[in-house]
Amino acid sequence: MSSRLWITAPMPTTAPWVRLAATALCTWMAAPIQAEAQAAVPFTPGMKVTESVRIAPGTYDVVGPESLDEALIVVSGDDITLDLSGVHLRGIPIESDPDLATGVALRVDGGSRVTIRGGSIRGYRFGILARGSRGLRIIDSDLSYNWKPRLFSQVGQESLVDWLSYHDNEQREWMRFGAAIYLEDVTGGEVRGTRAVQGMNGLLMTGTDSVRVQDNDFSYNSGLGIGMYRSSWNVIVTNLLDYNIRGYSEGIYQRGQDSAGLLMYAQSSHNTVAYNSATHSGDGFFLWAGRHTMDTGEGGANDNLLFYNDFSYAPANAVEVTFSRNRVIGNYLRGSRYGIWGGYSWETLIQGNCFGGNQYGVAIEHGQDNVIEGNRFDGDSLVVSFWSRESEPADWGYSRYRDTYSRNQRVAGNIFAASSEVWRLERTRGNEIVSNLVMDSIPAEACDPRALLGNAFDDFASSLPNVEPELPYSPRSGLPRSAMVVDAWGPHDGMSPKLWPLDAEQAVVRLRVLGPAGSWRLIERRGVAQISVLSGRTGDTLVVEPSPGALGDWAVELEYVGERTISARGTESVAGSSVPFGFERFEAIDDWDISFVAWDEPARDPDRDPGAFAQLFESEAIMTRRETRLDYQWFTPRLEGIPGERWGLEATSNVTLEPGEYSLRTISDGGVRVWVDGALVVDNWEPHGTVVDYAPISAGQHELRVRYYQLEGWSEIRTEVVRGSGRSPGSAGPH
Repeated sequence: MSSRLWITAPMPTTAPWVRLAATALCTWMAAPIQAEAQAAVPFTPGMKVTESVRIAPGTYDVVGPESLDEALIVVSGDDITLDLSGVHLRGIPIESDPDLATGVALRVDGGSRVTIRGGSIRGYRFGILARGSRGLRIIDSDLSYNWKPRLFSQVGQESLVDWLSYHDNEQREWMRFGAAIYLEDVTGGEVRGTRAVQGMNGLLMTGTDSVRVQDNDFSYNSGLGIGMYRSSWNVIVTNLLDYNIRGYSEGIYQRGQDSAGLLMYAQSSHNTVAYNSATHSGDGFFLWAGRHTMDTGEGGANDNLLFYNDFSYAPANAVEVTFSRNRVIGNYLRGSRYGIWGGYSWETLIQGNCFGGNQYGVAIEHGQDNVIEGNRFDGDSLVVSFWSRESEPADWGYSRYRDTYSRNQRVAGNIFAASSEVWRLERTRGNEIVSNLVMDSIPAEACDPRALLGNAFDDFASSLPNVEPELPYSPRSGLPRSAMVVDAWGPHDGMSPKLWPLDAEQAVVRLRVLGPAGSWRLIERRGVAQISVLSGRTGDTLVVEPSPGALGDWAVELEYVGERTISARGTESVAGSSVPFGFERFEAIDDWDISFVAWDEPARDPDRDPGAFAQLFESEAIMTRRETRLDYQWFTPRLEGIPGERWGLEATSNVTLEPGEYSLRTISDGGVRVWVDGALVVDNWEPHGTVVDYAPISAGQHELRVRYYQLEGWSEIRTEVVRGSGRSPGSAGPH
């Protein structure tokens, strides 16, 4: 049976009720759920489910409701199984921009022992949203390709507008991010066998306790694989959480922008995290005590166990654990900037882990009574670093209410192999460093936490019954950190062909053919004077030289033939079929003439006195430059002569646009105004954090003028013309 419908009208005020006699259910949390012998009912948008039901299989193209208080399906009651096997809910056309997704597909309101089984839900802000439920089960569902924001960091440099902040959720702030699954105040139950890739967040949990999250794939998202806030006593085992990443450009910047495989915030305690693969994410694991601890010095995200996980190849930290007490035992922590960043950790045990190839092995500022024991470090640049700052932030209650001086840490029985620097100890006291082995070369035998821990590994493993003590298989988890590629919509998963620039050069551009094994050939080019090779295999590098006068407007299109492919938005192609892919550069503005000014007096700040700011440009500028792009970002000025605060610029240019639809786009942190042909089209003049602004601009010739200022802190100004009328705002702030 198959059915399809498009529904864009508002949700009905009184949704239909679905009441079917429930068949006998298997004992909850026992054997796998058996199919129920009941007739299927048709899907109706806004339907309310109060008894067990099976929805008729089919593809239902239904736009999500605008309000997050509504849903396409609402489940409420006890002992309910909603069988979605063979059901495909789609909120937007498959190849649409994912930030067009809206609404909640399925909501569970309270109740006990509700089971959601099967189904595919894509194209919504939230796939499944559950609140106040007990014993909830989400089993074997596919919640991939849901909402995610456009990213504005580029190959050449990042944008602060992409930085995330999960630090607050007391007022449901996390709702602004969207998720495949969002659990709020859920107690007990499980999420098992579920897939959520190519969205922003896989699973978010807030105020949720005693849930088992097992055998899921929450990979290739642009935010988090799993995020937890005030959530305790949960078991997170045998999940794939790889490539949850943003803010990375190989060889240029490695930030992560607070993306993570698994994030655990705000008093989340007594959780067990074991046998997960969380590689190639901003942080592999990111734990922070929360604002209560920062304000009062009390509590923490304490007594969590990280056992036999792979958190490797993070651009920031394989593991970050701060202001708390935890155990990090038997994990792989390789190829990252920091193996463990443990700022303000106390009584934390770091034992039997395999470190390797990190810039820093273990770095702990203001740590107390921590133990680093029985680990192996292979080729980390600086292995162990303890220190205290000379002064701490004045707005932290934590440092006012607690003695935070670095002290009494034990480093014993570790192997330090082929490291550039073993110790760096500054403003720290009472540490015990004994029985460590320093080696000039890395041992031939690969590091294995099971060998480091010996019988202790079996003891830990036996405490997790019904779980195979193995890491889940992930074909790309063992690749080097350079395998991460992040485009305007998030991480590339290698499942489809992609042509990717290796740097930000304009005159001669190197493009790498990425994706599954196969062959490619050139089928079309525009504005290209020369291309180094016309056909080849996946992994090739093409060198493209744009035609004179076309540096900012050229394209190449290739054809791929090879293995089965799945696009980043879920379009599948069978093996051997022709799959087009390519690369286009559109930078309509050739040159900018830029004048820089500075001032000292707060009374002349542009938000207070725009006239005084304008007068600065009538006198001699502190600097003038001609740039091919108006694109500056910095905390510390990168141009000599620009002060760190109270500076501004005026930039002018001309642009000629061929017939078509265009938008002028600015990204700014500070204040910005833009005039097109003398008309003010962007007016965001009050000081602000990094935001994106748009204005329509027609085809033809135009004169552009930009004024920008920054009073202090992060500076960012980018102005460009882009094709189309899209108005993607990017990631929700604050940044």
